Amino acid sequence: MPHPMIDQQDAWQALAAHARKMRTTHLGELFSNAPGRHAAFTRRAAGLTLDLSKQRWRDETLERLLALAREAEVPEAIRALLAGERVNRSEDRPALHTALRLPPEESLVVEGEDLVPAVHATLARMATMVERFHAGQWRGATGRAIRDVVNLGVGGSDLGPLMVTHALADYRPEGVHTIGVHFASTMDGSQLADYLSRLNPETTLFVLSSKSFTTIDTLSNARTARDWLMARLMGENREEGVDAELVMRQHFIGLSASPEKMHEWGIADEHQLAFWEWVGGRYSLWGAIGLPIALVVGMDHFRALLAGAHAMDRHFSEAPLSDNLPVLLALAGIWNVNFLDIRAHSILPYDGRLEYFAAYLEQLEMESNGKSVTHDGREVGYSTCPVLWGQLGPNAQHAFYQLLHQGTQSVECDFIAPKVRYDDVADPATRDHLMGQHRLTLANCFAQSRVLMLGDKAIKEDGPRPVYKHYRGNQPSSTLLLDRLTPATLGSLIALYEHKVFVQATIWDINPFDQWGVELGKQIAGETQRILEHQADIADMDDSTRGLIEAVWSAERGS
Repeated sequence: MPHPMIDQQDAWQALAAHARKMRTTHLGELFSNAPGRHAAFTRRAAGLTLDLSKQRWRDETLERLLALAREAEVPEAIRALLAGERVNRSEDRPALHTALRLPPEESLVVEGEDLVPAVHATLARMATMVERFHAGQWRGATGRAIRDVVNLGVGGSDLGPLMVTHALADYRPEGVHTIGVHFASTMDGSQLADYLSRLNPETTLFVLSSKSFTTIDTLSNARTARDWLMARLMGENREEGVDAELVMRQHFIGLSASPEKMHEWGIADEHQLAFWEWVGGRYSLWGAIGLPIALVVGMDHFRALLAGAHAMDRHFSEAPLSDNLPVLLALAGIWNVNFLDIRAHSILPYDGRLEYFAAYLEQLEMESNGKSVTHDGREVGYSTCPVLWGQLGPNAQHAFYQLLHQGTQSVECDFIAPKVRYDDVADPATRDHLMGQHRLTLANCFAQSRVLMLGDKAIKEDGPRPVYKHYRGNQPSSTLLLDRLTPATLGSLIALYEHKVFVQATIWDINPFDQWGVELGKQIAGETQRILEHQADIADMDDSTRGLIEAVWSAERGS
């Protein structure tokens, strides 16, 4: 007999009753009635400070949420994840992205095999590649040193490396051959076409990043890149012995869990980096998919990124639930989504280096937890992942904060910022000015969360405010402060959200490690492509799709 759904269990029912009382309680009242609330709901770990005091809860709420976590067997789930058990049930395999950041002296034996040596062998191979690039010794087919690397990937093979390389651009190593790293992901070729118009084929290399090495977006871009290189290099340099084999060997690197497909495509075996089926694409930046990151920041900083993530893994494994940052952040989300009916979540970094962090989390959270079926195949009767989006906070203030403050629906917000920036700038005048700008940014970050919390009460005014100027407040938010933005703290920040997603999935009884919802669209797209290209029969299509296809055919005929 299947176990009761989580919303039928005692802890959930107790929270539902508690929520009915809390819905009429304003955050301002919670603060005025509980001096020291900030300290009571703030925790630190791995270079991060998490302030949950602006969540619409009190001590009793958190105690009940912790009881829900225990009833959902979150501690057992954490142990199973980190021990390499088959937590990805629909695909019957473990989810071991945490193994990619284990130190070399540790061991993780999964089904009779210690995974750590293979992980570090891949890192060593990556390091050798990076050293060749940074020494100016990776040369193209005509003998010139590679200066530009274009990463061809999509989803996790693009969003993670793009986000991290941008966030850590300040950490480029000095005194090395500079490599420009670029990203092309769109299947329409627009990004790639722009690069091909500007880059020199003699000094450009392409990294093909695809777990399956069958992703149509990536392979269509790869074929365009290959044709460009062949036409430009072989046509002009054939007499110098530049042939197709040399071009493929010197201008392509493959990152995949399918070495046989990389070999079949023409990528030299010595220029392949492998990762494993137990690493989900959106969790893969810690290994071979992180090659573009290492090319930008160097292997020492890449290893610091791994160490920061591992520090959060250790905290996740060892800290009690009541002090566990990923668990507490997850429970705040559960409280908002399932008990306060807040189903929108905005990620708001107040540091321009984190420009792509919200986009990264959109995939991490919504592809992981955008599910409606439990592990044993039953449809859920409760909400799971909220709609998540975001933007740099200072820019978003001039875009969608109007909705946050005066719109008709509540939105949970995560404010993210480093405590310190620019204190290491050499020139004193420039340093003082830039540090002043950072303080201005922090002032805006703290002010916005305060206004979301208190509304009109955030400022004292004589007389009532016009209704169109009314701020209702009572909007929940979390604030995450990094000691400073470094490879290590960025690693711990990313791992924090990875584990938050897992805890929420455990409570919702869903699988965060598969993504079957993206497969049918790919299948139908393939069928539709064949129809478009070959003028095939469209009688079985729906009326809308028939009309759209006929419009394209008509345009192609010029009629």
